[in-house]
Amino acid sequence: MNKVFSDLKLFTCNAHPELANEIAELMGIKVGKSTVNKFSDGEIQVSIWESVRDCDVYVVQPTCAPVNDHLMELLIMIDALKRASAGRINAVIPYYGYARQDRKAKARDPITAKLVANLIQAAGADRVISMDLHANQIQGYFDIPVDHLLGLPILTKYFKEKNLDNVVVVSPDHGSVTRARNMAERLDAPIAIVDKRRPEPNKSEIMNIIGDIDGKNCILLDDMIDTAGTICNAASALIELGAKNVYACATHGVLSGPAKERLEKSPIQELVLLNTLPIDDEKKLDKMTFISVGPIFSEVITRVYQGGSVSTLFD
Repeated sequence: MNKVFSDLKLFTCNAHPELANEIAELMGIKVGKSTVNKFSDGEIQVSIWESVRDCDVYVVQPTCAPVNDHLMELLIMIDALKRASAGRINAVIPYYGYARQDRKAKARDPITAKLVANLIQAAGADRVISMDLHANQIQGYFDIPVDHLLGLPILTKYFKEKNLDNVVVVSPDHGSVTRARNMAERLDAPIAIVDKRRPEPNKSEIMNIIGDIDGKNCILLDDMIDTAGTICNAASALIELGAKNVYACATHGVLSGPAKERLEKSPIQELVLLNTLPIDDEKKLDKMTFISVGPIFSEVITRVYQGGSVSTLFD
């Protein structure tokens, strides 16, 4: 055990043990001994195999698919740690599931992102560390501290090092305009906006493109890519309207349903994703590049443990 982190413990459930192991290795510690199994009826069983009394505990668990299983694993492990007298319990949730259900879009809609926040708090978490929440207001759904990390600096650094010329950063919809503007400022590039309408969930229809993309290297930026309809339609529209090349990037590669086939057929030259959630080998393509968030999470956990500033990391 690294003496600097004498009373720090890091645990993982079953969602993304590879990321937890990487974070632990970067910090010079070992992942805590625990097992997360299922009883024969499907109920989740968590066992902690070492003392956590008065320790500063971090549980790494993105709530990705299967979302309900991974969410329950997190809640039950937090409860186990609380009942084992852990000093402070920090839920490290690189990808926050249910984040898209953040408001009432129509009558009688649930606000499931808020319900999940209530559950995490009720289980006994003292702090949440997450990355690129789909909606910033989710931070306010918690009555405990939330460290909201940004994937944008990692993605921007990658594209800066590519040294592309004639770059324009493109927002695939109105919701990502602020994100696109922030990247464009860092790359000293203009922005363009894809104006689309969504007739039903997981389906989008391109309407128009605001901005000059003719002959440009376009970088499409979003917080997540799920079924890839939005990003692929936007890429096709950009090429049709004269873009030279289209690159795409996102923090969370959910890649559900027809995502792989759509991305394979799309004119996207390269897709850059962060590893906030695991991506199965069968979903991967040669045009995909993966960048680890292990270094940023290890640094943030170190700063939280030592009482340092997290925001200065992103200045």
